[in-house]
Amino acid sequence: MRLHDYSLHVYALRYERPIQWSDIVEEAAPYVLLRLQDDMGAVGVAEVTVKPTWCGVNARTLTVAVEDIFMPILAQIDLTDPVQVRRTLDRIPENTAAKTLIDNACWDLYAARSGQSLRGHWGGSGRVEVSWALTRQPPQAMANEAETMVARHGFRTIKVKGGQGIAVDRAVMKAIRDAVGDRIRLYVDANGAYPYAEAADYVRAMADFGAEMVEDPCVTAPDGKFRQLQEVGPVPVLVDFGCTSIRDAASYIANGTKALSLKPGRFGLTDSRAMLQLADAASCHSIAGLMGESTVGTFLGLQFASILHASPLPAELSGYLGMTEHVTTTIPKIENGEVQLPDSASVASMVDFDAVEFYGQRGQDQIR
Repeated sequence: MRLHDYSLHVYALRYERPIQWSDIVEEAAPYVLLRLQDDMGAVGVAEVTVKPTWCGVNARTLTVAVEDIFMPILAQIDLTDPVQVRRTLDRIPENTAAKTLIDNACWDLYAARSGQSLRGHWGGSGRVEVSWALTRQPPQAMANEAETMVARHGFRTIKVKGGQGIAVDRAVMKAIRDAVGDRIRLYVDANGAYPYAEAADYVRAMADFGAEMVEDPCVTAPDGKFRQLQEVGPVPVLVDFGCTSIRDAASYIANGTKALSLKPGRFGLTDSRAMLQLADAASCHSIAGLMGESTVGTFLGLQFASILHASPLPAELSGYLGMTEHVTTTIPKIENGEVQLPDSASVASMVDFDAVEFYGQRGQDQIR
């Protein structure tokens, strides 16, 4: 199968309220969507969240890389096997965001061409449990949101964004626990906010409030210091930002990590599945991590999450609930903390391109 046509679309979708991430505050989330059409008429799509501190690109640099570097390559190769397409793209160093965008679109194209969803090809489940991520706010506001989301959608697990200072993080955990009780599972993501010297104590402090894992308590690398941190902590350290490649995943596993956050929106489906194989072989846990996805990225991420049968934590793929705008005709519905995956073979079949164009007027500000 050969590439017949492609298009790139930039858009931004508003949140219900400003979201305070570890590095930025956003009122709307910026995306680049890639649409691929093969010579038999099948269509696949994918999106990437374009935040420079997350993935090293903005909308302008990503679209230029895709058009100038990778589309000439894609036009010359067979698109039948997405894994082989990714390996061809990997001959170009760096440019992970561009490769991820193309990789995921090729997988969606593969599903569209076959008439069967990726979870069907991979033996995934039709239902996926998801968690809700509480972004940084004052303690009582985070507790109120936790209580609301549990009541509204039946979440059984809450991810708590820490990094507001140890005293505040303690207050957050206490307020949340008081609000939702002991039946709700909690874990914490500090986004590397604390120095290594304080990391072990921080993990213990969060574990005291029932955190089952602590993600990135400090900046980590796959080395002896990380091994020591993992060994002395009462709960697993979940690795996210320090793991940027299959090679990194292998190094973390060799240094004793017990859990990896695997993100199709960051690594691409091909590399995420390869990391999963490495983790499974070493009895290392894998969690489907968040990447600020809209419903487009969520539907693709859920295909991957559906094969994580032994994951100790639910998929972090519910952030679209915090958005007031969407570009798909179907919105994932969460009941009892679970999503029923749609029967559609491809995500492309659910994209509303009129909405993409409408919200693209705002997204164009990202490339000026």
